[in-house]
Amino acid sequence: MSTTRIVVIAKAPQPGRVKTRLIPALGAEGAAALAARMLACTLAVAFEAAGAADTADPALGVVELCASPAPGDPAWQGVVVPAGLRWSAQGEGDLGARMAGAARRVLAGGERVLLIGTDCPALDAACLRTAAEALDEVEAVIVPSFDGGYVLLGLRRFDPSLFEGIAWSTSTVAAATRVRLDALAWSYQVLPALQDIDVPADLVHLPSAG
Repeated sequence: MSTTRIVVIAKAPQPGRVKTRLIPALGAEGAAALAARMLACTLAVAFEAAGAADTADPALGVVELCASPAPGDPAWQGVVVPAGLRWSAQGEGDLGARMAGAARRVLAGGERVLLIGTDCPALDAACLRTAAEALDEVEAVIVPSFDGGYVLLGLRRFDPSLFEGIAWSTSTVAAATRVRLDALAWSYQVLPALQDIDVPADLVHLPSAG
């Protein structure tokens, strides 16, 4: 059975460059601080899922941070990450191009892939393991977000149509992706929707910092 790599697509938590739609509510520094907290939580959950899998069925393997700017850039100085984290560079292009590059590379290396961001505190280790297990039976798995996007896309094969011509950061992303999957005649599973944190109204869904 192929292992499944968790690839976290993330920007360095720099003020004015991350969570910009939250700046009206939190300010640039506050939005960046929240981004840093969510990145840390996402990486911890990914390692929890992978570690739990190691004790039973090795369905989950490496955790990778696909970073913008590239690893080694001063923007990442001071960002603490778990031991054993793999790093990669997102590269150029829109979000779709960057996600496609990561998915293509991982799948070409013989692993399956779960692509996630850092915007969904509700995406827990159990959900990651469920998504990985779904790929034993289907070719793709999606965890939608309530705003019409998705917080996870899992794949065991690659096709560029899943990433091209998508209106990213809109309410049509998940539906458009499902249309593409239907056109490919791939089997896929849709898991229950989760809440992500993108705009000030979403802040009520943040878990307590304590």
